[in-house]
Amino acid sequence: MRRNSLTDIPGIRVGHAGDARVASGTTAILFDAPVTAAVDVRGGGPGTRETDLLDPERTVAGIDALILSGGSAFGLDAAAGVVAWLAENGRGFPIGGMRVPIVPGAILFDLLNGGDKDWGRYPPYRELGYAAAAAAAADFAIGSVGAGTGARTANLKGGLGTASAAVAGTGLSVGALVAVNAFGRVTIGEGPHFWAAPFEREAEFGGLGWPGQVPPAALAFPARAMPGASTTLAVVATDAVLTKAQARRLAVAAQDGLARAIHPVHTPLDGDVVFAAATGRRPLADPVIDLARLGDAAAQVLARAVARGVHAASALPGLATIPAGAAPSFLGLPPAWADLFGKDA
Repeated sequence: MRRNSLTDIPGIRVGHAGDARVASGTTAILFDAPVTAAVDVRGGGPGTRETDLLDPERTVAGIDALILSGGSAFGLDAAAGVVAWLAENGRGFPIGGMRVPIVPGAILFDLLNGGDKDWGRYPPYRELGYAAAAAAAADFAIGSVGAGTGARTANLKGGLGTASAAVAGTGLSVGALVAVNAFGRVTIGEGPHFWAAPFEREAEFGGLGWPGQVPPAALAFPARAMPGASTTLAVVATDAVLTKAQARRLAVAAQDGLARAIHPVHTPLDGDVVFAAATGRRPLADPVIDLARLGDAAAQVLARAVARGVHAASALPGLATIPAGAAPSFLGLPPAWADLFGKDA
């Protein structure tokens, strides 16, 4: 059964954990067996963990999981929770009699969204990471969940989205998962239409299509600006057999999906990161052409996932919502797409 999800790639499970009071959360991507992985960082303010291990010349050949988390630098603790869960379940890189789980990750900034960040000496992210790993499954929610719990964009509530597709002419599949917390807009100006509209399938984010002519105001630079306060985190995965270098090329190509779905993107104010993972079940018939096809499909799938995440997002109970059209603020969250443009709006 196709889920239109990252987990349409066999051997991948996804779990979320969040805290509505804190208005933040984390998302764990678990692999049934170690996978080849790489990363591409485009934003000017990234926060990452163990990404150096993904360079082609590094010793470790595979990773056990990935973690995407809110919480800015505090959220890097979420990886420790995933590592703990994996270790309890006998996973990890063998070193003598020990196994060390390999869990790269990245974080987004959601510290000024109105949630209660007075958590005392230690932030909650380690426990959230453990809970997300324990909850990992083939079916998972999208929208204001996991790493997308407290996410925002320039004008709308952000969220977590996913999508997948078969790669034409190859027999391969590709999927994407993304936590959208962008400095830019995912919609065309202040209307309901998404920049990713040309790539939509089966009305997965409303089926509204393109608005006709793009209004000049839609290309205006967002008014709010705070360095390091925005980040979109993504994972693209395929069932192909890839080397680390090929996986890196896939991550680079997939970044175009963010450019197609968010305006502006990859700014000094963002920390945009795309991970690529290959489960190694199907060899490439042509290592050049098939990889090019994979990259093109990954970019399209990631653009769709971005729009789905914002389309599915919802307001957080108990938190103030910045009124639509009000002066930009870092305190609170903007309205959700569904509240402004959904059937019940």
